[in-house]
Amino acid sequence: MTGSPTAPDPVRERRAQVAKWVLLANRVGYLCWAVALAVFFIGFGVGFHAAVSVTVIATLLIGAALLAPSIILGYAVKAAEKDDRINGR
Repeated sequence: MTGSPTAPDPVRERRAQVAKWVLLANRVGYLCWAVALAVFFIGFGVGFHAAVSVTVIATLLIGAALLAPSIILGYAVKAAEKDDRINGR
């Protein structure tokens, strides 16, 4: 037996979980970049200090570290869902 037709698909459940984490990583990553941009312009107006430079660099690096895998995984989830719809799964 293959199970009941109403049983949840574990692959789709896992994909939904990955999509949730991807969305969170995207939001936090872009927020980090927005903070870096805001701090950069504040530093540009007030004057660059070591704290401004460290904050800009740290938030850019954290944002990039979050965004790189989350963008790729986001496209993977969308492609898998599209493939499932096309193939009737």
